[in-house]
Order: sequence, then structure tokens, then C-alpha cells
Amino acid sequence: QVQLVESGGGLVQPGGSLRLSCAASGSIFSINAMGWYRQAPGKQREEVATITSGSSTNYAGSVKGRFTISRDNAKNTVYLQMNSLKPEDTAVYYCNFRELLLHRMSYWGKGTLVTVSL
Repeated sequence: QVQLVESGGGLVQPGGSLRLSCAASGSIFSINAMGWYRQAPGKQREEVATITSGSSTNYAGSVKGRFTISRDNAKNTVYLQMNSLKPEDTAVYYCNFRELLLHRMSYWGKGTLVTVSL
């Protein structure tokens, strides 16, 4: 099993920046993907950005060029640097860990709230 703990959420002004962190612990498989998903009120959860253990990345079109996902495999930690934040970025951001081999199990963090407002 994998446990995920997110941090870094909070209130930020439009145009500002925020950096989210997610630390994974437990039974970590070397071949995996970690990522960030978000869910705004009344909307479905959507993929924001993902990164594999081989450092291949994928971004949602709405955040491309503004957000950067990175990871430290030694620390089993993934980061999301969010720049030029917009009010529509307001959501609960969830960290995800997905095994790419064996059972291909997926794990979720409890989420951290990001509010972009004046």
C-alpha cells in the first residue's frame, strides 16, 4: 500500500504562484506514475499533470505553459509548480500514485485546497 500526503495549498492572488508537494510512503514500486488531479465545486475530477518514474510528462491543455510537474525519485515526492494562477484554477488538488506494472493499483491523497482569489 502507498500513502500520499499533500502540502502547499492555500490562498493566492490571480497571477500569483504556488508550489504543491506530495510525499509517497509505503510499498513503492519503481515503475510508476505520479500526478496531480483537481476537482472544482460541481465539476468532475480532471487530470492536471502526470509524470512517470522515467520523467515522461503530460499536461492538461488548460495548464500547459503555466504549471510544471517534477519529481524526486529518491524521495518519492512529486511537485507541482503553479504560475500565473487564474480563478478557474481554484479546486481541491489531489495527488495520485499509479503502479505501471503488476496490479497497476492507484492511490490517492486526501487533497489540498487551492483558492485563487483577491
